[in-house]
Amino acid sequence: MDDPVPLRVREYAEQAVAYVRNALGVTLEYDSDTLPVLDHYLRTVDAGTSGQAATLQLVISTAGAYFGEVVRRRLGGRWELSTEDVEWRIVLPTGLNFAPMGFVAAAIAQADLDDLDSEFDAPARMKPYVQQALARMGEVSLEEYYSLCGRLDTLEHVHEVLVAVAAQMMGNAPDDEIPETISDEPSGNVN
Repeated sequence: MDDPVPLRVREYAEQAVAYVRNALGVTLEYDSDTLPVLDHYLRTVDAGTSGQAATLQLVISTAGAYFGEVVRRRLGGRWELSTEDVEWRIVLPTGLNFAPMGFVAAAIAQADLDDLDSEFDAPARMKPYVQQALARMGEVSLEEYYSLCGRLDTLEHVHEVLVAVAAQMMGNAPDDEIPETISDEPSGNVN
């Protein structure tokens, strides 16, 4: 069986583990329990240091590979690589997908960036359900919103909603197991 983790992703993720271990003395374990440690590490990165652009890019790429692997191991899915690291994506079994490097860059900047994708995407027919699930989530602080822990929580919630939607569409879910979030067809179209 082929390894679902491309070599470059594995190497980058292991570099992130080494960087965090060297900086903080804690070993990341590819699970959600150590994501707060990675979030803390990213808060120590200075996004405004122009002379350190190559270093910043390396932190974004390595931490993004690590975060993507945590999500892939937890929820399933696959990597889709392109020539630019920042464009790599994780595609979950539900079709929900995201650019882990964009999430990391946004976590460092504590803001969405114009030149990097830091949003969720989904197949067109699932987008209304994603929007509805996100709209029903509670307000969070700016720090929580951009944290990788917060992003994982949101990914898990939306992924669960899409699993239930897919089951309902296939006729495999009893009506009492359909989350309230999707019990009615969402209104509006998403382009």
